[in-house]
Amino acid sequence: MKKIFAITGAVFMSALFACNNYLDVKPQGQIDEDAAASDPATAQNLVTGIYNNMWVGKLHGFPFIGVTNIASDDADKGSSPDDAAPTQGQLDNLTMDANNSTFNDLWSGYYQAIARANKALGSLESSTSLDAATKSRLQGEVHFLRGYFYFNLVRIFGGVPKIDKVLTPTEAAQDQYQTRASADDIYQLIISDLEFALANLPAKGASGSAVGRATKGAAAGMLAKVMLYRRNWQRAFSLSDSVITGKVGPYSLVTDYATIWRQAGANNSESLFEIQTGTNATCDAAVEVYSNSQGPRAGGKRGWADLGWGFGGPSQSLVNEYEPGDKRLAATVITVGPTGTILWDNFRIPGRDSVENDRYNYKAYHSRTMEQFCGNQDRLPKNLRILRLAEVLLIHAEAALALGNGGAAAADVSALRVRAGLAGKPSVTLQDIWHERRVELAMEHDRYFELVRENGLAPGTAVAAFSKHGKTFVVGKHEVFPIPFTQIQFSQGKLQQNPNY
Repeated sequence: MKKIFAITGAVFMSALFACNNYLDVKPQGQIDEDAAASDPATAQNLVTGIYNNMWVGKLHGFPFIGVTNIASDDADKGSSPDDAAPTQGQLDNLTMDANNSTFNDLWSGYYQAIARANKALGSLESSTSLDAATKSRLQGEVHFLRGYFYFNLVRIFGGVPKIDKVLTPTEAAQDQYQTRASADDIYQLIISDLEFALANLPAKGASGSAVGRATKGAAAGMLAKVMLYRRNWQRAFSLSDSVITGKVGPYSLVTDYATIWRQAGANNSESLFEIQTGTNATCDAAVEVYSNSQGPRAGGKRGWADLGWGFGGPSQSLVNEYEPGDKRLAATVITVGPTGTILWDNFRIPGRDSVENDRYNYKAYHSRTMEQFCGNQDRLPKNLRILRLAEVLLIHAEAALALGNGGAAAADVSALRVRAGLAGKPSVTLQDIWHERRVELAMEHDRYFELVRENGLAPGTAVAAFSKHGKTFVVGKHEVFPIPFTQIQFSQGKLQQNPNY
């Protein structure tokens, strides 16, 4: 089984710069369709360039942390009170508006990635240089990635413009692409993309698979998650079951929960899909500012060097959710006490009066001494875990319970609890599953979307959760974020704003 290596040069460099207008994206690395059609390596590079594009901060960096963790009840803004108050501070307080630059960053970043996927699909379709198996596999990878990009977009903004091909200048001016498709239409595109990926990708470890690239298991797991959001319980159950039973590849829970987020835990037996970093010769192969923005920040009596900016620290609400003896708490939250704390790599943070905040995201921590570090604090090579078996078990549990199979649901939940050092449960309720989901997947960038989803099934869930966090969730508004004002201007008013923004 091969490992995916990042490419450098024109394809990578073009991925670093996002255009503001989502309809104005230049060709990826200036690779033209004729070259991709006649040269297998060029076609492969187009696909690899999409993977590399996921390092761009506008996709998974500071803005992404804001709408997923900081806006939720799992995290506080952190850092000093005034730091990023107009952007991350708005998100933390749920007072965001359409002028918050976070949303334009995300919008332009994700549409740039989608444009690259559309470019690759067009080039692959016309390629005559690839054998049939390679061609279908590469197409499957691109469909998986585009489905993932749109899944994030629809959860952030609701309905968005549906761009599923490379647009000519004439097409780009048409209302069809300047206005928003419905959320249902976007979900249909996501499902179509992931179904194609499921049918055409190899299983983990099979011929043609490579560490870091999308596989049949990744497609099955992501599609199961989408079906959970669509409340298609039977399909969510069957897809998650195919992962759990090994029908789409070999997966198993990692014994030590804390090691999952270390470099040694990258691409482990539990991993279905993660963003690869540090796999080539350059030290910049990493998600921009992901780890650094969330690292412990010195303040007060310093006496030590900053490990980061201090944003997105776990909230008291999250800490209160853990049961006594749950090993996941210590693996998720760096807590700095009066006399300090020693991290897993023996780095010592002095006492509480030496830091800006007293809690930090352990899952985002990257060691400068015991893991790969080339001196670039803003590009620490930490893989970002997107989907793992534990989440698939929780999808399976919720779908099983909805279908009346309480025994399977209890077994799924118990497997995670036992690993965490807790007793299993002979039976579970929906609230039990949601509790387990929160503590198992804490700080993994899904909590805000989960609260919205759960609120749709049990009205009042999000309001109650944010109330415990000291914030007000407004039903009819906060289910999605505002459409960026900049993009509304680009569309000459054709993009309609979300309600109450």
